[in-house]
Amino acid sequence: MKKVKITVLKTTFDEELAREYGVFGLGPCPMMQAGQVFYADYAKPTGFCDEAWKAIYQYVFALAHGAGSDLFYFKDWIKTPGVAVCSCNDGLRPVIFKLEATGEESEPEYEPVC
Repeated sequence: MKKVKITVLKTTFDEELAREYGVFGLGPCPMMQAGQVFYADYAKPTGFCDEAWKAIYQYVFALAHGAGSDLFYFKDWIKTPGVAVCSCNDGLRPVIFKLEATGEESEPEYEPVC
C-alpha cells in the first residue's frame, strides 16, 4: 500500500446559503487552511476533519491501492492519472482537496505479531 498526499486546495463559503440556513457568525471552515498537506493510506491523518475524511476516504483507499494508475471513472473526470479532486460534504463551507498517489510505501503503525 502506498501513501496518498492530501493537499487542501481551498476553503469555500456560500454566503447566500449561510445567510438562509447557517447560524449567525458562520464563516469558512475553521479546521482546514489552503496549502495544508496530510499523508494517509487507510487511516485518517492526525488533525484531519472527521467529516471531511468520511467524504474522501474511498478515493484515498483507491489511490493507496494503485487504482490511480489509470484515470478515474470513465476517463472523463481528472486528466492526470493518480489524482482526484474531492470536497467535504459541508454544503455551506466545503473544503476542496487534491489527492495524489505517491510512490512512498505506507508503514503500519503497529508491530505485526509473528
